[in-house]
Amino acid sequence: MSHSEDRNSALEIIKRGAVEILLETELIERLKQNKPLRIKAGFDPTAPDIHIGHTVLINKMRHFQDLGHEIIFLIGDFTALIGDPTGKNATRPPLAKDEILANAKTYETQIYKILIPEKTHIVFNSTWLAKLNAIDIVKLASTYTVARMLERDDFSKRFQDNRPIAIHEFLYPLFQGYDSVAIAADIELGGTDQKFNLLMGRELQKHFGQKPQIVLTMPLLEGLDGIQKMSKSLNNYIGINDAPQEMFGKIMSISDTLMWRYFELLSFQPLSQISQWHKEVATGLNPRDVKIKLALEIVARFHSSTAANKAHEDFVLRFKQKGIPEDIQTLTITLTASNEISVPHLFKQAGLAAGTTEVVRLIKHGGIKIDGQKIEDPNIKIAKGTTHIYQIGKRRFAKIVIV
Repeated sequence: MSHSEDRNSALEIIKRGAVEILLETELIERLKQNKPLRIKAGFDPTAPDIHIGHTVLINKMRHFQDLGHEIIFLIGDFTALIGDPTGKNATRPPLAKDEILANAKTYETQIYKILIPEKTHIVFNSTWLAKLNAIDIVKLASTYTVARMLERDDFSKRFQDNRPIAIHEFLYPLFQGYDSVAIAADIELGGTDQKFNLLMGRELQKHFGQKPQIVLTMPLLEGLDGIQKMSKSLNNYIGINDAPQEMFGKIMSISDTLMWRYFELLSFQPLSQISQWHKEVATGLNPRDVKIKLALEIVARFHSSTAANKAHEDFVLRFKQKGIPEDIQTLTITLTASNEISVPHLFKQAGLAAGTTEVVRLIKHGGIKIDGQKIEDPNIKIAKGTTHIYQIGKRRFAKIVIV
């Protein structure tokens, strides 16, 4: 294979799932140099564990790692003291230093379920940011104007709504950008919500006389509901430390449409293989059979092949024991007025019953089950961001996703 073909193949891998590359022409030029590039991605240790939404970026790092590039996993222990204001409509409370360090320690072990340890450089941005003195920070702040900062949507909206913006929040994108200067990054990866901060790195590198980094943005992975970003607060997440059975079941609960999105962003299967499965499903293959392949791959990655196979066996057995058919309809219900809904109102809104009175009667006579468990209280509430299998009578089933 020629160097040109090698580069084209590498570019295809790099672009897989990416939303934007700024600038792609610069990326191609650096690939032509045929030398390892320094790939940076930063993570603030604001929680002790990672869900698979976070692994979209880590998977992309593994792509670069497999292509022979230098991976720098940056833990923002210093910037976590500020709190990333991205997407926030209020000032975030900073975390305590001990909490940050404890969370960072768990990150080190979790990322090696994807990245190759001996080829991964873990760095902490307190190494250089904590050494900046008052003069250094003033000089850094002088490189950007308030008007430019207010171009960020979150800052702009808060300013227009007369919601407070603390001065230290302006320092966050500056410090993140300075991280790129400190490690001389060639490429920085981040979610689409991080674009402003990533571009800040380009600007500061230019200011400090470095070649500006290339910015590659990845999409924010939708949660189990298929609509909102995966988030612990919305309870629509799959934790990479979830038990194998729980992880397998959650993956099997996603919609057939969302499955392809997960394959593209989370699977290491070649796109050609995924495309082939897509064609087979379109011509009659049960999508459940393909989804099982995804669940087996993900569970094996974070646990083991043995654990994945056992989770699969348990999943099949659990459905058979509960008499739940393998192919059931999936309904999505959107809650706007509150974060929970009673079963009678849920059934009515989903079109599974003509009215709430009918559902109350069924519940009192033992005719409603949730995930195979009979319910007796018609006032039981179902939370937003959850997915359950509901059984009405002996033969009617529906999987309802509440968003």
